[in-house]
Amino acid sequence: MKAVVVEQYDSIDNIPLRDVPLPDVGAGQVRVKVQAASIGFVDGLKVQGLYQTKDALPFTPGTEFAGLVDAAGAGVTGLAPGQGVMGMARSGALAEYIVVPSATLTAIPGGIAPEVAAAFRANYLTALYALAERGSLKSGEILLVLGAAGGVGIAAVQVGKLLGARVIAAASSEEKRKFAESHGADATIDYTQANWRDVLKELTGNHGADVIYDPVGGDVSVQAFRSIAWNGRHLVVGFAAGKIPALPFNLPLLKGGVLTGVDIAQIARREPEAERRVTAQLLTWLREGRLVPVVGQVFAFENFRDAFKAMQTRAALGKMVVRIG
Repeated sequence: MKAVVVEQYDSIDNIPLRDVPLPDVGAGQVRVKVQAASIGFVDGLKVQGLYQTKDALPFTPGTEFAGLVDAAGAGVTGLAPGQGVMGMARSGALAEYIVVPSATLTAIPGGIAPEVAAAFRANYLTALYALAERGSLKSGEILLVLGAAGGVGIAAVQVGKLLGARVIAAASSEEKRKFAESHGADATIDYTQANWRDVLKELTGNHGADVIYDPVGGDVSVQAFRSIAWNGRHLVVGFAAGKIPALPFNLPLLKGGVLTGVDIAQIARREPEAERRVTAQLLTWLREGRLVPVVGQVFAFENFRDAFKAMQTRAALGKMVVRIG
């Protein structure tokens, strides 16, 4: 089978597509014929060896995928060959086949394309867990989403609306702001402008943001916290800007605000009940058609490098997906 193989941490330009052996299936495991895999910011960091944890070399990148059950190991029930599934793994999704524990797979609801299913789980699990479980977002509250047009940000826009919030989307270009509006944002802000906090103040009637969803980091994060409402919650999701900000401790004191971290990689181990709750709600919305995951560009397998580059330039709208099968 063919797989993307990182033999040394490097630029995506130097990462090859290789012929590798078909993986064996052990007890409790399922081999999936991958039809689509999505590319996120973390994948780009891992390939270069820049993520906070490193995958042992060699490895195949890609954490999120959708496809068809190919074979099931001993003890696996409820999954049959040919069944459509979506899943997440530490790595390995950018390949024609992947082997994962059966518990990590979820059946794809009818009518959902593999490209959509592959772009669903990580971003929307992050958004709902952050907003509902960590941020306690309530209907009628004001949600400010930074980096609102990327895969993680647009998921927060959609989930925020489903939770009944008034969503203000912050993005760096007119195209991105219109994109966020097309997916439900009530208002938008250009946070590259020096007066963007004044615009937010006007939009919120001096109230500020009750919840800030922040996958960006950098200087804009500190400026956003300065505009938080009393008892507001600032959700730290990531640092797409490439800079980890330092928050002066007088700001939480003056604002009565809370800074809360969101690490989706840890919730299965640390908060399994919360993960089950969030996943069940997302699947319900998906089946009911109330939530339609946003897919950005779709790339052929042999053009996987272009998917990484589109994501890394931060010019992407939605999540990048590689069609494999």
